[in-house]
Amino acid sequence: MSSKPSKVLLLPADYAQWLASLKSQISGARQRAVLSANREQIRLYHRIGSEILERQQRQGWGAKVIGRLSSDLQEAFPEMKGFSTSNLKYMRYFAEQWPTGLIGQQTADQLPWFHIVILLTKLSDHADREWYARQAIANGWPRVTLELHIKNRLRLRQGAAITNFESRLPAPHANLAHETLKDPYHFDFLGLGDEAHERDIENSLIRHITRFLLELGAGFAFVGKQFRIVVEGDEFFIDLLFYHTRLKCYVVVELKATAFKPGHAGQLNFYLSAVDAQIKAPDDKPTIGLLLCKTKKRLVAEYALSGIEKPIGIAEYQLVRSLPEPLDTNLPSIEEIEAQLALSAVEDEKAIEPAPADKPTRKKRGKA
Repeated sequence: MSSKPSKVLLLPADYAQWLASLKSQISGARQRAVLSANREQIRLYHRIGSEILERQQRQGWGAKVIGRLSSDLQEAFPEMKGFSTSNLKYMRYFAEQWPTGLIGQQTADQLPWFHIVILLTKLSDHADREWYARQAIANGWPRVTLELHIKNRLRLRQGAAITNFESRLPAPHANLAHETLKDPYHFDFLGLGDEAHERDIENSLIRHITRFLLELGAGFAFVGKQFRIVVEGDEFFIDLLFYHTRLKCYVVVELKATAFKPGHAGQLNFYLSAVDAQIKAPDDKPTIGLLLCKTKKRLVAEYALSGIEKPIGIAEYQLVRSLPEPLDTNLPSIEEIEAQLALSAVEDEKAIEPAPADKPTRKKRGKA
């Protein structure tokens, strides 16, 4: 018995393009929904914090009312997280520190809640908070990255390298390139001592490429190590070669396990000329160089770069760092925040009305 031939589904000629368009629209809608939900959450937390702060100032009640509020809210909304006592205190501190909901020129609702908590508890200076908020938004930092950059004092190091970019690159590109480099670079994650040799450092950086790229900053893409170039039959090897996706250029990185010497800049200048001639595409921006040395004397470095044709930055690296002072040495703990903002804690017990007899009084414990 012969079976009927199956019908072949004939798709419209533009079906693949249409499907790709629908996927893009759906993905975009999902992303906008997530962002919208985050904005609503941050605005809600700010309103709650503002009301707590206003009522405390007007009515003079203290901390234990927040504990009762936490219990009641968790009971009313058991499916929602975020109404723990500590989180309500953070909401209040959030409203007290940024009453307009702005972190400098940035709207706080562009950041997830725990990014905001980190900015509030790890930093005390408003300018620092604004800078890290701006960087977190622009670069899409996850929470762990934000914490790491605050711990490593990125703001103090960003754009601190000695460069000749101002005279070797067009103005907009020069400024962006200068801000891309930092000084010093922290390589303490390698686990090497100060006496490590250049090749040991280089190999360790490649083994820890994720941390290395994080320290270099957004936009760096690794191309290769000991990258071979040939000039008139002679071989030369670049320590590390990267491409920067935002600067649209190659970045040659040379490591020196010694103090900076003027001859190092000349060698790097040669490598940049070779990369520009042999590797750079016509639409790439000029290749820049980053010379990482153990130590440097600023004036020697500036003199050396003044006669160099190619754009070069010079910075130190640190393999071993002394432990920084605890970040929260001068920052308020949640208890100190609570003591500062509560105007009258002695009347706490009187301020809490007894729960109605028919209402459960069991307190649920939730996470912030």
